[in-house]
Formats: sequence, structure tokens, C-alpha cells
Amino acid sequence: MKRKKCIIIGSGLGGLSCGVILAINGYDVTVLEQHSRIGGCLQCFSRGGARFETGMHFIGSALPGQTLDRLMRYLRLDDIRLSRLDPKAYDIVAFGSDRYRFANGREPFIEQMADYFPHEKDNIARYFDIIESVAQGSSLHSLRYADNDLMLDAHYQTISIDAVLDSLFTDQRLKDVLVGNLPLYAAEKGKTPFSQHAFIMDFYNQSAFRIAGGSDSIAESLAATIRRHGGEVRVGCQVSNIECDAEKATGVTTDKGEFLAADIVITAIHPKRVMEMLDTKMIRPAFKKRMMNLKNTTAGFSLYLKFKKDRVDYLNSNFYSFNSGSPWGCESYTDANWPKGYLYMHFCDSDAPRHASSGVILSYMNIRDVERWKDLPLGRRGDDYEEFKRRKAETLLDAVEKDFPGFRDGVETYYTATPLTYVDYTGTPDGSMYGVAKDITLGSACRVPQRTKVPNLLLTGQNINSHGMLGVIVGSIVTCSELFTSKTIYQQITDIDR
Repeated sequence: MKRKKCIIIGSGLGGLSCGVILAINGYDVTVLEQHSRIGGCLQCFSRGGARFETGMHFIGSALPGQTLDRLMRYLRLDDIRLSRLDPKAYDIVAFGSDRYRFANGREPFIEQMADYFPHEKDNIARYFDIIESVAQGSSLHSLRYADNDLMLDAHYQTISIDAVLDSLFTDQRLKDVLVGNLPLYAAEKGKTPFSQHAFIMDFYNQSAFRIAGGSDSIAESLAATIRRHGGEVRVGCQVSNIECDAEKATGVTTDKGEFLAADIVITAIHPKRVMEMLDTKMIRPAFKKRMMNLKNTTAGFSLYLKFKKDRVDYLNSNFYSFNSGSPWGCESYTDANWPKGYLYMHFCDSDAPRHASSGVILSYMNIRDVERWKDLPLGRRGDDYEEFKRRKAETLLDAVEKDFPGFRDGVETYYTATPLTYVDYTGTPDGSMYGVAKDITLGSACRVPQRTKVPNLLLTGQNINSHGMLGVIVGSIVTCSELFTSKTIYQQITDIDR
């Protein structure tokens, strides 16, 4: 029987993981990437002899038998090298000189937090019970098949993070500590659902790892699996249009005028970009307008650090610092008080290195700060743009120096990336860090479905389900289950476990 031809637009984690799932299930897969390298936010880059991550800085739940470990083995990612973050302090949240460490595992986490906040110990245990119940209540995140697919109590999808924490705790500092990692999902007070916080807390609390040598090894491994199963991964191939007849998508046309026929088209790019590629009456104007105007998470500024050789001890934790007294509201700032907070991480060259060769400092930055340069070409935005980046970089270096005295002495050089850099390399509107924002005040208006009214056009990527490695792979399962049942995929994952 002739294999169905599937074209996937975009070679980030969503596009490549969909490609693997379909390829191992007998589909003829072609992944198209507009840039010269695959991977999207899995990409790494080298400057001055140092390596840097662009997006996938660390992952969770990857110990044998845990959720991501099972999914990685299902996706044939057995060759990826992992280096575990400190189980007693995988995350460190700092408010001035006060530092709070997150420990892996239920009991260690509760005991550690209770050492800081002994009067809240019982409430901390209740909080953890809710985290576990939300995570386990999703069949997709727990990999337990259920006919309704998502068993999650809808209550925690419609109530904000801060509202749940306010109902549990009286100590404001404890509430701020527990959301200290919100730069991982750009949460907003009163808007981001508690379920998103719960999934992320559970994911990293089980275990946390960096990818030794860089996350681009994941992209290369997924692409190799697609090719082993007869598929193709093409770079430098930008799709300009998704072609449709009166009933379905027929294929895609590239910017070079090449038409590629397909039985199925899957897009692993922002929904706004998908709508720009379509001209069909099957997509209703109201739906197109909603996709074109989706609210996105905030953008960011990245400062990539190359360290002097053997001068900086490897930090086996992720370090979050807030000088404004709270993690909330860091996306709202002035030039005078930026940055209100930052996330500092080291690149992992090998399993548990002694010294760091490079690292990154991340902080929120709104696209409006760089809007005046948006129409200028990459690499030729002028001296004032370079001066803007230099000034922001120096401000961030000063902030880290306060937390790590002597830190500056270990920095050999640095490189910068603004929201415009993210637009250039990912095509995400406004340089958004995590794509479409989850916002309880918008209801279903912020939801991106995997199905469209074009019956053989599907969506995937970080905007389906959630961002991050687990969220994107789960979204790929949701998308692929439109072509064959999710029960089939669950069974295949279970078979890999045996």
C-alpha cells in the first residue's frame, strides 16, 4: 500500500518529534526548514570557541522510568547525554542575600521548604499534593491512557497561580519563592492558570538535567531517525504558501516556486504564520482573525558569556534573582529599574564539569524596546542598536556581580540577543519567549487547536498544549493522534518500556 505523504513545516522539537512518530508508523515524512540549520530552539551556536544554548537549557523527569525518559526512548533518543543538576538545589531563588533551594522529590522538597518556613509546613505538603494531583490528572503528562485523554480537573485550568497560592499560604515570601521559576513560562499574575505552574513544578521536581554537549544533539538524533525510516529533512526550504483545493490541502509551495504535493500538512510554526500562508474559504474569517491576534508571552534579552579558562566554577543549579522583591511583574519595567529579575545558567560541556566554559543570563525585554530597529536587516541595524545592547549587557553583568562578587573577573567576552534576534531566527511574533500565552481571563480565545477546518492540515509545536520539552512532545502526540489513535501511541510507548 502506498505510504501517505506528510509535509511538516518547521524543524523545531514539535516538527521533528511529529516526524519521528509518523515515520515509525509508516508515513512518508518530509520536514522543511527555512534556515540553514535544523532545530529551532534546540539549536546551539559557537562563538569565539565557546558553545551556547539558544532555548532548551535544561529538562526534567528524565530518570529511568520517569515521563520524559519514556518519551525520549520512544522517540529513539537513547544516545542523548544528560548531566543531572544538583538534586538538593536544582533551582535557587534569590531575593538579595536570601537564597532558597528547590530539592528533587516530594519529601526532600517539603522538608527543604519547611526549613525556611516551618510555620507553613502543613500547607507546603498540601501544595505539593495539589501539584501531584494536577500532573497525574493529565493522562498525557502521566502517560496513562484514558478514553477522555485529559482527565485533569478543569478547576486548575481556570484559576490563576496566585489565587491558589493565596488560598494555601499566609506567608508572602513563601508564595514568592514558589513562583521563583516563573521565567520558565513567563507567568502573569491573575492570568496564568495554576495547571501550567503545576505541570512545570512536577516536571522538574521529579529530576532535572542539562544536556551534555548541547541540545542540538536532540535535533540531530530526531532527524537521523526520520531519515532511517525513509523520510527527508530539508534545510534552506522556506514555505510561502499552503495550497488548498475546495476540500483539503494539496501541498505547499516554497519561496523558490517549487510545489511539493502532500496528503497531510503539519505546521510546527506560530499559528499567525500559518494563517499568512493560507488562502482558503475553509478557514473562517473569525478563526483566522483570532489566530492572527493571539496574545503572546513576553520576549527576552539574552547575554551569552564566554568565561576565561578554568576561572569560573560550574554552577550545577539554575539561579533566579529578583531585586524587586517579587517574581511577579518583571515584564513591566522602566529603563531605570530594568532588570527586575534574571535567570543565570551555565552550559554543560560534559557530565558534571568542574569549570564552566560558557553561560547565559536571561531577562525579560519587551519588543517595544527594540521596535525602532525592526525593519533593518540582521547584522546591519546600526551603531545605536549596538550601543543599546552593550548598555543592557553591562547592566545585567552588574546585577549578577551583586549576587556573585568577582563574577565579572571570570568573563572573557560576551554576545547579546534581543527580541529582534528571536524574530529573525524563529519567526515568532514579537520575539515571544514561549509563544501563545495561557490566560484565564481570555477563556478559549487563547487556545490553539491541533485541528483546523482544512481536514488534512494540523498544527503542532509549543503553542499546542504547552512549551518546553515535555509540553511540546505531548503536543506532538495530540497532533499525531488525529491520524491514528492516541491509544496506539500509548501502546507503542508501553512496548518500548518492556
